[in-house]
Amino acid sequence: MPDQVETYRSWPKDLEIVDPHHHFWDLEQNCYPWLQQEPPPTLVCGDIGPIRYTYLPRHLKSDFAGLPVTKTVHIETGWNPDDIVGETVWLEGQAETAGLPSAIIAHVSLENDNATALLDAHMESSDRLRGIRQILNWHSDDVLSFGAPRDLMQSSSWRSGFAALADRNLSFDLQIYPHQFDDAIELKKAIPEVRIIINHGGMPVDRTPEGLQLWRSGLRKLAELDDVWIKISGLGMVDHQWTTDSIAPIVGEILEIFGTGKTMFASNFPVDSLYSSYATVWFAFLDLTERLAPQERQALFSRNAEKAYRI
Repeated sequence: MPDQVETYRSWPKDLEIVDPHHHFWDLEQNCYPWLQQEPPPTLVCGDIGPIRYTYLPRHLKSDFAGLPVTKTVHIETGWNPDDIVGETVWLEGQAETAGLPSAIIAHVSLENDNATALLDAHMESSDRLRGIRQILNWHSDDVLSFGAPRDLMQSSSWRSGFAALADRNLSFDLQIYPHQFDDAIELKKAIPEVRIIINHGGMPVDRTPEGLQLWRSGLRKLAELDDVWIKISGLGMVDHQWTTDSIAPIVGEILEIFGTGKTMFASNFPVDSLYSSYATVWFAFLDLTERLAPQERQALFSRNAEKAYRI
């Protein structure tokens, strides 16, 4: 894990941080197949060896390094698929004893027959439950693939599970690649009642002019739809050597497309600790928004996350 950068720079007064995308895991007590398998898998984020250690609320609070983080949202973390509600139960315990997370996004495989029963079980296990994430990334490159079926968003059984989110006032965290955007657009038009929150800036893995145009045009179509939000996070997964300058065009385009009313910044820790410290992430976002009005910054750093995740 990279050394923690000291927060020797001044953080703006009254600019709170709500981190709407992070993870906890306890490798001694719980089961996370992707983190515990041998040998470790090679994934889009690179060598995961440095993050194969227990990461709990106290570790995240240490990574804050004095930054004014007031609330957080935990995103499902590949928990044991045979006891998927166990993660929500465990996180509720963490929140009760450590004060974090403020909200929970759980996992359900929405195409399965027991999807609605699992949604209800998650809700019964925690009042902090706000939504579901089922990673949908598929790619012909095995390193980039997350193992999701190619056409899952088109499946009638999956869509039935997705529609059930609306009945329960649950949102959906959408993690896909740009070549999947058309399916997501059609899905949102067919089932507009479900709030969609795009993860990791739409994951622009292809940085060729053609790849970026596909990403850009797809985001524009998604941004036109009602109740579609986006998180600028996880940029290190597609740019392992990122700097503030290297991510500036991506951040700038997302802000231009979605505006400051439906965009939020997030850390993706501890995964993004593979590439930088927690403070480095947030100071980069700070530098890239220096020309924005104070209320726009407040929206990006905290208010939009509070609204999107109802915290």
